[in-house]
Amino acid sequence: MRAARAALAGRPAGTRPTSRDVAGAAGVSQATVSLVLGDKWHGRVSERTAGLVRQAAQDLGYRPNLAARSLRLGRTRTALLVVPAMTSEFFAQVYAGAAKVAAEHGFGVVLYPSPEGVGPARDPFDSARTALDGVIASSMAAGALASIRGSDLPLVMLDSDPAEPGPAAHVNLDIADGVRRLTEHLLTLGHRRFVHIAADVDSWTFVVRARALADTLAHAADAGLRTVSAELSVDGGRRAAEDALRSPGSRPTALVCDDDFLAAGACKAARRLGLRIPDDVSVTGFDGLTLATALEPELTTLTLPAEQVGARGMAALLAVLEGREPETGDLPVSLAVRGSTAAPRPA
Repeated sequence: MRAARAALAGRPAGTRPTSRDVAGAAGVSQATVSLVLGDKWHGRVSERTAGLVRQAAQDLGYRPNLAARSLRLGRTRTALLVVPAMTSEFFAQVYAGAAKVAAEHGFGVVLYPSPEGVGPARDPFDSARTALDGVIASSMAAGALASIRGSDLPLVMLDSDPAEPGPAAHVNLDIADGVRRLTEHLLTLGHRRFVHIAADVDSWTFVVRARALADTLAHAADAGLRTVSAELSVDGGRRAAEDALRSPGSRPTALVCDDDFLAAGACKAARRLGLRIPDDVSVTGFDGLTLATALEPELTTLTLPAEQVGARGMAALLAVLEGREPETGDLPVSLAVRGSTAAPRPA
């Protein structure tokens, strides 16, 4: 702090500290300050020197002039995060994770919920290529971003088809493994009559969920599976579950829902029909939203590390912009077993 005061000695009150002031306080060159504060010091500056620079910047209250830096680098240091909608806290958490990593690197993140959901997204700017350094898109098809990304803007896809050409990087969850574990949990309890309350959304993530459920049940010789499509909402889940539970024949003992909102609707349907959860029917969700613990009984669901998805996505975009290889490997999904699942009653 003494060095910081000395660096600002004789300066008019209210004067904004500069990188030269930081260099003087830390006893290093301005080039070293630029390397450290630009996070490009690894292998070029010692840990001790980097620490001195960061401490001096903190003591002085120094903030880089991002506008000037943008002019030097030809970048706006802004990323666009496109999500299908803001009706789920999942996407809010994705944004929080991306924004945290972005802030650590002097970037900003503009959040853009596509009004068309998973369909084609309109360009929110007159010319996105002049306003952005890159695009991160969650749970959408890469083709839906064509009007935004143009031909030369790097695109990072989250929770999307890894085989789809075009994106510079993919960040995915191990959805198939999570669904397998959820299904095996129900099989171990003794369930054999399954209904899949499937989201009526044309998206890769929901295709993977359906395939993993069907593949896992295919290994249980006496298990049966019926799929009922549902609008992605509580009411959509209620209607689909009511149809499934009222259908002729043996009543299903397990309702596997593509989303916690659908599962909430399924629980509502069961209660309206005079059925108890989990005594008469077990219900499971997907996403691990706060809603899952607000239900009674609490919902067995697959919990997704949404903030990690956003953080990994932003880190991947930064790597692409810097010419580095992004981190690879799917993020794990956790199974939260709660009171909405139990062994079925004997027939």
